[in-house]
Amino acid sequence: MSTLRRSPITIPNLLSLVRMGLTPLFLISVVNGQAVAALATFAAAGITDALDGYIARTYGQQSRLGAYLDPIADKMLLMSAYVVLAVPGLHSGALIPVWVTVLVIARDLIIVTIALIFYVALGTRRFQPHWLSKVNTIVQVVTAIAVLASGVWRQLIPIVSWLPYAAGATTIGSGVAYLHGAAQVERSGPAPPPPEG
Repeated sequence: MSTLRRSPITIPNLLSLVRMGLTPLFLISVVNGQAVAALATFAAAGITDALDGYIARTYGQQSRLGAYLDPIADKMLLMSAYVVLAVPGLHSGALIPVWVTVLVIARDLIIVTIALIFYVALGTRRFQPHWLSKVNTIVQVVTAIAVLASGVWRQLIPIVSWLPYAAGATTIGSGVAYLHGAAQVERSGPAPPPPEG
């Protein structure tokens, strides 16, 4: 049986806070044209993401705060990357098309809005994640890393230029899957609480 720790002071939560702190450093590196520093900072933030999930699951350090803190830290970093990497002149490598950035942000805003409405109206606290959402997250992260890497090794630009289109496609697909799942929840009414364990 798994339980959520009440104490907010856990290693995973501290790692999430570190990731939040790395986000402005990442933005400063991109704006200042420091491609190596930007890539290294983004990679370091990604490592904290992998570590906090592993530690939380392996050592039973899940907490209510962490359930919110981790995805917020992830979205802060990823959205920041997609915004600055879409601005011409800020990054010496491949650019993420503006329409892809708009899709990424719009999808998350729509999901947050629907989740809030469902929580208020139906008491639904969470949705079962669709496999396409996990694929989308992986594609978005790989795209950001590849685009950043193209600023360090410019010969990668022709190779990675197609990745933002893959990110756009999975973003649309996962958004449609989420809307379909939300419609099913709305038709079935309030969902029972998830079983423990």
